[in-house]
Amino acid sequence: MRVGILGAGGIAFGAAAYLHLNGHEPILWSPSGRGTAELAAGAALKASGALDLSFHPRIASSAEEAIAGSDVAMLAMPGNAHRMAMEEIARNLRDGQPTIISSHLSFGALYLSRLLSERGIKAPIIAWGTTLTTGRKQGPTEVGVNSVRSKIDLATVPESDSEIGKTLCTELFGDRFVRRDGLLAISLSNLNPQNHLAISLFNLTRMERGERWGQAENVTASVGRVMEQLDAERLAIAAEFGVPVRSIKEHYSFSYQLPIASIAEMNAELHKRGKGSFGPPTTESRYVLEDAPFGLWPTILLGRLAGRPASLHEAGLALLSAAYGRPLADDNDLLPLLDIQNLSRDYLQEISRVGM
Repeated sequence: MRVGILGAGGIAFGAAAYLHLNGHEPILWSPSGRGTAELAAGAALKASGALDLSFHPRIASSAEEAIAGSDVAMLAMPGNAHRMAMEEIARNLRDGQPTIISSHLSFGALYLSRLLSERGIKAPIIAWGTTLTTGRKQGPTEVGVNSVRSKIDLATVPESDSEIGKTLCTELFGDRFVRRDGLLAISLSNLNPQNHLAISLFNLTRMERGERWGQAENVTASVGRVMEQLDAERLAIAAEFGVPVRSIKEHYSFSYQLPIASIAEMNAELHKRGKGSFGPPTTESRYVLEDAPFGLWPTILLGRLAGRPASLHEAGLALLSAAYGRPLADDNDLLPLLDIQNLSRDYLQEISRVGM
């Protein structure tokens, strides 16, 4: 199956490597062309770590080529590029052609749903709660894959396409997908923003000084407790909406095949196994610039809507905004288009199931 991947970062390269291993044909597209320039010139894409292979993926010169020339479109870009990518997808998608969002942020699936509806296109939008792989791009043509997640939460818009979505994703990426109770559940299933909040906030000076520091080994007992309390806020909001979601301990256990323990203990074990990875060596990191506006801010708004304020999330976003010298929530260019702040709880639940 041909999969047009919009993106050329570590997550896009990891997905492309897995698809190639699984007998499919990934087609990569970089908006600027810089992310795929050496691959387009003939270099091989090399994956190492949990995936170990070298291959030559197809490179598209335009979003139209990547989408129109594929069976499935897959969005694997940072949150601040989702609006642009969704507008490209909406312009080029054909009736019935599925889109996978890896991973889903800020109710972007609803924005894409509205754009497709305006064109009269009906197609499954498949939202993942997290990414297939963890790891980082290590050069223009290399990706280090720390792990391939054993469980990925999934929902579709419209919800009636959920069986189609799960079957398709299983064929492409293996038996690891768990259907969740609609897009609202997926929106509360992405744990990266809350985890990265604690990790970046307590290691901000390391990031600012460009230090090389171990991520898991610095999730100490106190940092782990903050991560667990952030998780308790998210779980309380999900319970208020009546949608079951995975806990942070289950997330770590499934993602890294670890026994359930405290978050600090699970990270210590991850470090002991040599899979603790390194934290971001710069403040220009997705841990803040993507996760704060596109992950923390929507959770805060959902907490307010549900009557379960996410006080730690709000405090964390305020502290990061102060450190960066601007209100990071303003960087979110998707939520204003959907006017989420002014929707009623019932209407948000309805459109999360049927689309716009």
